[in-house]
Amino acid sequence: MQAMPMPISLPSISGRGLQIGNLMGHMPADGTPIVHSVKKIPQLPWPDIGHLAKWSVSSHKFGFGPECLTDDEPDTFWHSDGPQPHFITIEFPRKVAIQKLSVYLSFPLDDSYTPATLAVRAGTGPTDLQDVRIVTLEKPDGWITFDVSAEPNEDGDGCKSINAYMVQIIILANHMNGKDTHVRGLHILGPIEDTPADNEEPFPWTSPTFKMYECIR
Repeated sequence: MQAMPMPISLPSISGRGLQIGNLMGHMPADGTPIVHSVKKIPQLPWPDIGHLAKWSVSSHKFGFGPECLTDDEPDTFWHSDGPQPHFITIEFPRKVAIQKLSVYLSFPLDDSYTPATLAVRAGTGPTDLQDVRIVTLEKPDGWITFDVSAEPNEDGDGCKSINAYMVQIIILANHMNGKDTHVRGLHILGPIEDTPADNEEPFPWTSPTFKMYECIR
């Protein structure tokens, strides 16, 4: 049996007034999760693409379904109601680039219902999902943001995004060996798109013939 990964000590960012540029500076390049110690979803530079997808869960109690994951209300939560492992499935109508997940968990509120180990799987459909990331948490309280892949990107300043039709988040274990689980919020984030500077052409000429005349007035 494969040994479970040891819990990691998560860096924490407090307050909602942190500027986006400063936030980017706080994000570790190795994909280590960051905890935002706030109840409301923090301002993040990565675009939220969850509204493009169909959401479903392995089980839920009445009134505590998948809609509680995306309502941005910290006092509501998905409450599983079935055998382990519990999972959330996010299915897109087309292949999309996925960079990060941001999940709200609260050990002080949920005790043994709090997930301790999460696995992320991705693929084109339910029959070919592959593990892309496993995250082990120690008594989390806040929004935990992490890359879906731990593979470094080409620039070495972060992790690669993944391209998939389907993403599945599996709760492999809860704190204190709890059976059912609570997840108070979940956002799926795409990569940051490069935008041209104010003085940069969005569609620059590449042909030498055209480039000869690009500065003529």
